[in-house]
Amino acid sequence: MPTSNMDNTSPFTEKQIKQASNNAMASLLNLTLLPGLGFIYLLLQLSKSDSQQIDHYHARLGIKLNLIAAVSLFIVSGLMIFLGGFDSAWTWVYVITYFTFVHTMFILIAVWAMIRAWSGQELRNKK
Repeated sequence: MPTSNMDNTSPFTEKQIKQASNNAMASLLNLTLLPGLGFIYLLLQLSKSDSQQIDHYHARLGIKLNLIAAVSLFIVSGLMIFLGGFDSAWTWVYVITYFTFVHTMFILIAVWAMIRAWSGQELRNKK
């Protein structure tokens, strides 16, 4: 039977929780400071982890979140080019709106996932 973390609220070991936290941090770093490198780290961790463990869950969650963020960035970039190019005044409306609302939501979800990983839990409780 695996040893649980200190407050006995998670069935996972401290090593698994630490790795889940590292995966959640990589997701956050991919959205903020290290795009690409964080994603590669998540892909490597996904292949190393057991599919029933918390670290695998947070690696998979980070990959999904970052892929959705990338698709939305491409959509916004495409809209900017399609609706006036980079010389249009509307370009700044799209850029500011995207970063204020959309990208910030991705970052907040990644922070939420990291906090849940610290406690050895998934993003939402299964019922």
